[in-house]
Amino acid sequence: MQDKQYCPKVTIVTVCYNVREAFLKTAHNVFAQDYANIEYVVVDGASTDGTVEAIQSVAQRIDHWVSEPDKGIYDAMNKAVGMASGEWVIFLNAGDTFATTDVLSRIFAEPHNAEVIYGDVVKGKTIKPAEPPHNAHRMYFCHQSCLTSRQALIDFPFDITHTMSADFKLFKQLWKAKKRFVQLSFPIANFDTNGVSNTNRSKGLLDNIKVIQETDNTMDKLRFLPRLYFVYGLCKLRNK
Repeated sequence: MQDKQYCPKVTIVTVCYNVREAFLKTAHNVFAQDYANIEYVVVDGASTDGTVEAIQSVAQRIDHWVSEPDKGIYDAMNKAVGMASGEWVIFLNAGDTFATTDVLSRIFAEPHNAEVIYGDVVKGKTIKPAEPPHNAHRMYFCHQSCLTSRQALIDFPFDITHTMSADFKLFKQLWKAKKRFVQLSFPIANFDTNGVSNTNRSKGLLDNIKVIQETDNTMDKLRFLPRLYFVYGLCKLRNK
């Protein structure tokens, strides 16, 4: 286990609503991490299914938690940033887990001069590789496999008018602001494929289109939008 003197504080955030078992799965995975300097923040949206009781059952191992109505997942994530004190923040949603118990120790085995650190993600039994940093028409890494500096999240809060793609907009904004991205070559998280963005693909694509319309220049819009409209149309035909 690392000495706190040599590792920056990492705030792990779990946002949840009516997902009791998924929350406990994630929480116990967080508690199993061997990293020496973790802060755990849980933001619940006033669950009624026993999730609050589940949070209370492990509350002694949670640094800060709240259960109250919010305006959606990105509003809850902004709220969590306000509660965080870590240098780095990673959002591990209910049902998601870290890829290994030593993954944070591996990430900070050496210092990183960056505002964003990201790696691969595991979906099911398949490792989905991240791509090198660039401006794109979609997320090229998973936010569950990404650590962002708390200061960057304060300077660029999630835009809650985007219910599916506020994270996509955030990382576009950081890229355009010339913030530093570091890509790592190993999986950071296991992604829960039952999440909203994975089960409402057409809505996610439409929100990506809106993000590009708001943030990209004309040339990039001409590069990105035709392919997104095409895929969006296919999804609508398939009722996805």
